[in-house]
Amino acid sequence: MNIIAWNRNRLAELVDLWNKELAAEFPMREELFKQNSFDDLNVSYDSSYMAVDEHDQVIGFVVAKRWQETIDVKMDLKRGWIQVLLVDSDHRGKGIGTALYDRAEVGLKVHGIEEIQLAGDPFHYFSGIPGQYQAVQQWAEKHGYVKRIDTFDLINYLNKKYDLPVDDLVTFSILKKGEQADLISFLERCFPGRWVYETMKYFEMNGNGREFVVIKKNDKIIGFCRINDSQSPFIAQNVYWSPLFNEEVGGIGPLGIDANEQKQGYGLAIVQAAMAYLQQRNIEAIIIDWTILVDFYKKLDFDPWKKYGVYLKNVK
Repeated sequence: MNIIAWNRNRLAELVDLWNKELAAEFPMREELFKQNSFDDLNVSYDSSYMAVDEHDQVIGFVVAKRWQETIDVKMDLKRGWIQVLLVDSDHRGKGIGTALYDRAEVGLKVHGIEEIQLAGDPFHYFSGIPGQYQAVQQWAEKHGYVKRIDTFDLINYLNKKYDLPVDDLVTFSILKKGEQADLISFLERCFPGRWVYETMKYFEMNGNGREFVVIKKNDKIIGFCRINDSQSPFIAQNVYWSPLFNEEVGGIGPLGIDANEQKQGYGLAIVQAAMAYLQQRNIEAIIIDWTILVDFYKKLDFDPWKKYGVYLKNVK
């Protein structure tokens, strides 16, 4: 076994290995893997590796990330991520995964990383370690990781119609042309950090606004909800696994309401508005990813679909 540098020329092999091991629950597409594990500017190429056998066939890989964007948002420069660590099941038990991980950790520490999170990276696949992979969670704990919280992906198969909410004090709409700056200003004021980054990246990647539902009061944005479908400008996190479905799949999230306007039912209302807009686009199932608000979304008929453990490690 040899460990070699991360190389996009091995894209097809990497995706084949992923699908050999994970396709039943997390089917990978080359377009998605390229988007998230090569094109993301935060991929730490000098901390990401592949393991190959004596025939130069890929039998494992690790993708590490650290914040490298020039976008001016509040991101933790001391946090790194292991996006994915995967070893061919035919080659496990030989220390390959540990060898890949150790190199990634050392590489991240060289760049000043003091805390590493398993998954949850920019352009992530998972919010944490999928709950069905108990052996992986045990492996993480053995290597010094501590679980902070469980998160969930939720699903609604849209067995009924959802209408746009009616409220005399507010309006719901898809973001209009020319409102980009207003949305970003709202996010910078109310939700600085990752959501600002993701929204800026959306427009940078030729988004035109159709993926944002906004709620306005007195013509000012007081809340937002992101929606995604197969026509979005890139593959968004809550539709990653749409190849599992025969139905047309859409996604909802993230979303947020100005703290000064909360406790008036606007959060649930904007989710309902998002559902109504997705149904108008002939979406037949909606997924909400990376949330802990299971009871909140149950009010609109969402049920738990996948569960993840969020693991972090102090490496100072």
